[in-house]
Amino acid sequence: MNYRVVDQKTYYRSGVFRRFTEDCKCSTSMTARIDVTDLVARSKETGTKFYLNFLYLLSRTLNSRDDYKMGYLWETKELICYDAINPTQYVFHEDTETCTPVYTKYDEDYQRFYAGAFEDVERAKKTKEYGLDPINRPNWFDASYIPWISYDSLNIELPDGYLYFPPIVNWGKYREENGRLVMPVSVRLNHAIADGYLVANVFRLLQREIESFVQR
Repeated sequence: MNYRVVDQKTYYRSGVFRRFTEDCKCSTSMTARIDVTDLVARSKETGTKFYLNFLYLLSRTLNSRDDYKMGYLWETKELICYDAINPTQYVFHEDTETCTPVYTKYDEDYQRFYAGAFEDVERAKKTKEYGLDPINRPNWFDASYIPWISYDSLNIELPDGYLYFPPIVNWGKYREENGRLVMPVSVRLNHAIADGYLVANVFRLLQREIESFVQR
C-alpha cells in the first residue's frame, strides 16, 4: 500500500475540499444505466464471467484518475492519494442469505486480474464468515453487485461528517431496452474530493473502457 501526501494548499480542489470537510460534510451519488450489450456478448463468446469482466473494467476506470484514489488520514489530517485502489467484492450465500467480503488485488493486466478474482470468489464460497477488514485495507473500494433487480436509483448513506473517501459502487441486473442491454450502476463519492462532474465522469470513462475492451 503506497501513497503520496497531497498538499492541501495547492490541491486543485482546495476550496471545495475545505468547504466539504469543514462547513458541509456530505457525499454525492448518482445512478445511471450503462450499455453492456457488447460486453455481455464478448463474455459469452470467450466463456468468461460477465461479472468479473465488469469488475475488472470498473477497477481499471477508478484507477485511471487520482480523484478516485484519494484517502484521508485522521491522525494527521492529511489528504493522500494511493498508487492504486482494489475492489472489495462480495459472495452471496443462498442458504444463509448473507455475504462474505472478497478482497481482490487490482492488476492492470486483465488475465492476471481475472484469474485472481476468480480464485478469490471460489475461496470465499467455502466460508460464511463476514470478515470485513477496512482498517487494514484502507485502499480498497466497495464493489457490490445486486443481481436480483434492475433498479432505477440507489443511495448509500454514511454517518454525517464521516470523511470516507473510497468510492462505493453498486450495480444491478441488466435489462433490455430498445434492443440493447443496459445495466444500472450507482457511484457514491465524498463531496470533498468529487463533484457532479467527477461522479458523472466515472460512467463516461467506464463506457469507454467497455468499448475498448470488446474491440481487443
